[in-house]
Amino acid sequence: MKLYRFLSGPDDSSFCHKVTAALNKGWHLFGSPTYSYDKQTKTMRCGQAVVKDVDGQEYGPGTKLSDW
Repeated sequence: MKLYRFLSGPDDSSFCHKVTAALNKGWHLFGSPTYSYDKQTKTMRCGQAVVKDVDGQEYGPGTKLSDW
């Protein structure tokens, strides 16, 4: 199965740690990162898509992506 996740968070080290953790679990960057201003919190937000291929497993709506 191929898995897709979109990681997002504030523009600080916590976002970098989130992406780094995903990369260390075998996820791969997909596309370019995003960066935008959140008017409600008046902060910058980051986003990055990641993908992962998992052999021998079937995807279903109950698949918890963070487990992979």
